[in-house]
Amino acid sequence: MIKISRVLLFVAAAFSLTASAQKKKDYTSYVNPFIGTSGQGKTFPGAVLPYAMLQVGPVTDLKSERNLSRYNYTDSVVYGFAYGHLSGPRSTDYCDILFMPTTDQFDLTNNANSTYRKKNEAASPGYYKTTLNKYNIDVELTATTRAGMQRYDYPSGSQSNIIIDLRSRKEVSGSSIEVVNDHEIRGYMWSMGGFLYFHTKFSKPFKSHIYIVEKHVQETIKPDDWVDKIFLVFGNQGEIISKTGISAVSYEGALKNLDTEIPDFDFKKVQKQAKTAWVNELAKIEVEGGAPDVQQQRQQADEAYQHTYSRPLPKKDLPVDYGKIKRSIFYTALYHSMLSPNVNSDIDGKYIGIFKLALVDNPPYKAEGFTHYTFINNWKRFNVDYPLLSLIDHKRALDVISSFLTMYDNRDSIGGGPSNRGYVEMAYQVTPIIVDEYAKGARDFNAEKALAAMKLAKERDYWFLKDYDIRGVRDSSSWFAVSYTLQFNYTDWCIAQLAKMLNKPVDYNFYIQRAQYWKNLHNKENGFMQPRQGVWKSPFDPEQNNGRYLDGNPWQYTFTVPFDINSLISKDGGKEQFTAKLEAFFTTPSKLTQANLIGEYNHANNAGHIAPYLYNFTDDADKTQFYVDKILTELYTDKPDGLPGIDDCGQMSSWYVMSSLGIYNIAPGQQQFQIGLPQFGKAVINLENGKKFTIINEGTAVARNNIYLQGLNLNKKSYNKLYLDYDDIANGGEFEVYSGRLANKMFMQDLEKSKSSITDNLITPNPTIVLLQTFAPPTQVAIKNNDIEPNTIYYTTDGSTPTTSSTLYTKPIPTSSKMIIKAIAIKNGKASFVTEAKF
Repeated sequence: MIKISRVLLFVAAAFSLTASAQKKKDYTSYVNPFIGTSGQGKTFPGAVLPYAMLQVGPVTDLKSERNLSRYNYTDSVVYGFAYGHLSGPRSTDYCDILFMPTTDQFDLTNNANSTYRKKNEAASPGYYKTTLNKYNIDVELTATTRAGMQRYDYPSGSQSNIIIDLRSRKEVSGSSIEVVNDHEIRGYMWSMGGFLYFHTKFSKPFKSHIYIVEKHVQETIKPDDWVDKIFLVFGNQGEIISKTGISAVSYEGALKNLDTEIPDFDFKKVQKQAKTAWVNELAKIEVEGGAPDVQQQRQQADEAYQHTYSRPLPKKDLPVDYGKIKRSIFYTALYHSMLSPNVNSDIDGKYIGIFKLALVDNPPYKAEGFTHYTFINNWKRFNVDYPLLSLIDHKRALDVISSFLTMYDNRDSIGGGPSNRGYVEMAYQVTPIIVDEYAKGARDFNAEKALAAMKLAKERDYWFLKDYDIRGVRDSSSWFAVSYTLQFNYTDWCIAQLAKMLNKPVDYNFYIQRAQYWKNLHNKENGFMQPRQGVWKSPFDPEQNNGRYLDGNPWQYTFTVPFDINSLISKDGGKEQFTAKLEAFFTTPSKLTQANLIGEYNHANNAGHIAPYLYNFTDDADKTQFYVDKILTELYTDKPDGLPGIDDCGQMSSWYVMSSLGIYNIAPGQQQFQIGLPQFGKAVINLENGKKFTIINEGTAVARNNIYLQGLNLNKKSYNKLYLDYDDIANGGEFEVYSGRLANKMFMQDLEKSKSSITDNLITPNPTIVLLQTFAPPTQVAIKNNDIEPNTIYYTTDGSTPTTSSTLYTKPIPTSSKMIIKAIAIKNGKASFVTEAKF
């Protein structure tokens, strides 16, 4: 008997050691959900799980159309606690179900809001709390993936009420609430983003209720009433817990989500589960250090001070722990990157696909073998947010692709239109995500179907594609003409890459030529991407938007051809001239008044995020290290205004994560990661295949200004490239960086640089037509070659389409009233699109 006990004891001890070894490190204490909640970030500090359908948080801003997260750290009044937030949204989110506990008697004229003190407010991953000063109610929030909990602690002896408001967002077109019993209510609301159903249960019964229907108080409602709010009276109850499940499918779906994920009213258990979920997610990347050891600095400073003054160093003079600050920014950024995309399928797999019009019947589909996600605020997130997701959560990335392809199955579309809630911004943002995964070797989806879906999207007249097809550029009269043309070019390049991998030469040739239409926008006279049709749109100021650049200006968009950088360098006259333009970008004083500018570089505009890494294609690659470090250390902080732009559901934060690791892919779809400068002494990426990729930069522990590369090792061997291939990372291993405080140009020049260029099926750029300034009639027009190589130009003046049989252009053309000039350029037997100008 004793022997058996000893064996059991040994087995138990061994199991305990194994479990302990497998336990994830807890980095949740580094996360500060208040980072980005003030200034430009538009994040929010509520309770949420990774990639959840539902996010629960405070609402402090009801009116601001720009603050779509509905929370600002500087506000002092809270209007309620809502289900349906997004963090750092650029466009409309889910439309909120707003709960507000009160102690007042019901009064329609009374504003159900309250002041609150920052000292009583706290947030951590999966949890939020505050105190409502007006009512002396303590509020706590936590959440699961599809449901959430709110706990209210009312003062003793007071009346306990809860107001549920479905019309706090102007985007809501209709809403309804019904009482199920004295413990439960349910309801729905709809907008152009779709339906949102909810089911709420309370830990204690309410004694009475009052409806507000189109601003009128009613004790009962009719079936066709649009109910704005419901006022629930509980009496003197002390603590009340409400739990709510949501669904885009049905009431039944909301109830099933709620009962499955939160079967009881144990708030602490749900809060603990939420924290555990975040511990597991954040441990996918483990970072250490980041700055010289602060304890050693403090000890040295204290010893020196005591030696001089015979007393301890005052606390205010203690050295700053910059390593801890960097880790806080890093893990908060990683946390923000994991708040989207959002689960869209219910617990039983049912989901609603692309939403067409309000009140149109949309039968549910069922996700078989994957979780369906919805994709709000997709603007430029393929740039770094999805590549980060792919690196640390490949299964989820594949689920995202499956979700995109179900759009094609269900609605013959994968982008360029609304999802079931919110909108997909810009054109076909999904294409790079799919192509990037296939290029990485993913074969868990139907690539032939994906290619067909991409081609179908391109064949339709979304976003005025016919205009793009006819001229090789969007007309300068069109809104965001430059931005859309450049975005089309990148997605065309991605389609070409997938076609090439699938051995589809006809498709490849077609799309690789379309990918080069940026050459029709690039003005070789000034080096900028400039709107045009036949003539360049003028007047032209590289600092002005003029409605042709989405959220940016010519400076930001001139560099956004990440798939063809070497060609752009050639168009600009070579590396020296390109470097000079980049340097002007980062050093020219801007006339703009907004914060967080570095010269003309505006980190708030996602389109320009690749710019610091473009020095890696020049002979001044050390400038990449300089500017990446400058952006990381000066534009990102651990304060509420610590994000330098709208987070875009994680894009701004993901840039920080990847750049801090020292790797960045400027063009997902190709598999080369530019090397920047790792910001931590040690960073371990725990890959989903069970392998680890470790990045080491011991120079960060020596001095904060060790920002320049001095040497590289990969798996203990000297490494001579300025990029890493995806396989280098995916196969696991160790990448060691040596850094110092001075730029090592000799070392940098010896490193092999990556290539980013289109070398086949080259197009002939469109010629330009320029009205010449003359002192006397007739007015004359010049037709100019906009290529770096000589072209032959043919033109007509009668409105007919020019060919090689038309008039050869040799000198300026006198113009007359109502003349239509059309011209083409010919190079190596290939014609440009027709350039047209009317006079």
